[in-house]
Amino acid sequence: MSAQTTDQLLPRLLLGVGDRPTAQLRSHLELHGPLPELRRSDRDQMIRVVERAGVRGHGGAAFPVAVKLRAVASRRGRKIVLANGAEGEPASKKDRVLLRELPHLVLDGAAVAAGAVGAREAIVAVPEDDDRSLQRLQQALDERATAGLRTDPRFLLCPVPRRYITGQETALINYVNTGLPLPTFQGPRPFEHGVRQHPTLVQNVETLAHLALIARGGAEWFRQVGTEEDPGSALITLSGAVRAPGVYEIEHGMPLADLLAMAGAEHEPTAVLIGGYFGGWLPGELASRVLLARAELAPHGAALGAGVIAVLGSRSCPVAETARVADYLAAEGARQCGPCLNGLAGISETIYLLANGTAPAIAHWDLERWCRELPRRGACAHPDGAVRFISSALRVFAAQFAEHARHGRCERCNNAPMLPAPMQPRYAAAA
Repeated sequence: MSAQTTDQLLPRLLLGVGDRPTAQLRSHLELHGPLPELRRSDRDQMIRVVERAGVRGHGGAAFPVAVKLRAVASRRGRKIVLANGAEGEPASKKDRVLLRELPHLVLDGAAVAAGAVGAREAIVAVPEDDDRSLQRLQQALDERATAGLRTDPRFLLCPVPRRYITGQETALINYVNTGLPLPTFQGPRPFEHGVRQHPTLVQNVETLAHLALIARGGAEWFRQVGTEEDPGSALITLSGAVRAPGVYEIEHGMPLADLLAMAGAEHEPTAVLIGGYFGGWLPGELASRVLLARAELAPHGAALGAGVIAVLGSRSCPVAETARVADYLAAEGARQCGPCLNGLAGISETIYLLANGTAPAIAHWDLERWCRELPRRGACAHPDGAVRFISSALRVFAAQFAEHARHGRCERCNNAPMLPAPMQPRYAAAA
């Protein structure tokens, strides 16, 4: 479903979804029109349009897309676009919505990016267990070929493992090259040597879908919604204690309270997770006044990131939720360095003991010390993201952690988990 602003400028990405067969080429062209042809002489102009639009990527740093485009475009030799639809974040569903319902918009965006950097090949990474998305993309490619649409770039679908780290850009490139989804932490960056050692542009499929619309509407159109610093719209996967969970399209800077009211959230939620499992928790009282913009969220240790917002309601135990996710993140690490192999495992084990009231008296101080020492010491950013989530939980749910440390599991620990994660055997009793 999609949120609409008062001036009816939204939805954009989700235009037509639920009302017509948007996955079909005919409906796609009726909604958006044909993609303007990008000649070689127009490449730098397209990058300047993207720069004026101010569109940013979906990592925690919200890196400007134009900078990445220009970095790849400046390289010599063959270039490749890698569309990242891996969606390893368990609580996220926005990428699969795009791939299943709007495959032509994603392919158009990859074509725009390829034209801007001078790439002749575009690879679309899709979770290997997502048969529906793979099928929809293949049908879209067949439709385009039958319709005689230009075949530049050449598209290739690449099924990838559904693991949390797979979506990290160097891990994704490494998987395409070697079959191993392991991030690299030394050597050249993707724009220098990526897929098959060629300069590679890696962008999330939502970012590419935005590029498809910017190529049609221009920079000024894109900036008609959002804020000066964060223009445009974003897809949000909303879940938890809400009556209408799902994927929403919002404008950057929207009040969080408005989104929660639209989805029918609890009147006074315990807390709200912003940004998914590498994000941060906000106490429930902040939900009534915070805006969904980088400058507003940063002081609270949060960022939209993967576009995941989860509402923790009165039936969920925040300690049990934290313990399950910490265990999941520890298991999902690349296991290439001590902070990932030992640090996250130690943190997860200590949180488990705290949750069950069996931790030693110094456990809480140990956790705080580890969370201070672990960031920026790993081979990749996985420990940093996990610690960000855990540190915010320890801060926002300090009283609940103290209660569990004294008395062990509470009644809410036995309720069904709110945050999705592969269940670990020691948490089976809490399901």
